[in-house]
Amino acid sequence: MGLTNARKFEKNRKKYRWRKRKYKARKLKLKQKSDPLEGKHQARGLVIEKVQREAKQPNSAMRKCARVQLMKNSKMTTAFIPGNEGEKFINEHDEVTIESIGGKQGGSKGDIPGIKYKVIKVNGQPLKRLVEGKIEKGRR
Repeated sequence: MGLTNARKFEKNRKKYRWRKRKYKARKLKLKQKSDPLEGKHQARGLVIEKVQREAKQPNSAMRKCARVQLMKNSKMTTAFIPGNEGEKFINEHDEVTIESIGGKQGGSKGDIPGIKYKVIKVNGQPLKRLVEGKIEKGRR
């Protein structure tokens, strides 16, 4: 161990850090590049179709979701429709606002596999208030 070995250790540390997946993804900004919302919290889009996703074990349910085409970049994504009977207020070609569902490390939450976003507004009306019956659905 020489007195100038610190420089070699530092150089090797930098070199071998690139083998770590998390470091590489962070430095190359891979999450921002693959994110359909492009780093923003919310985005608007048009509903293309309503779909159902099967819940993971041990639950057995069909979770209501919507295929949404974003206005900002025309990317397609699937968004969860929260609330009891929330899918009744969403039709095809409605304008919806989606946001992150809040899973750990930006992933999916709960028993819904592969779905990272949820619908929060339909035609400018909050979906939660529509489900509660406080307001009626607006027209575009």
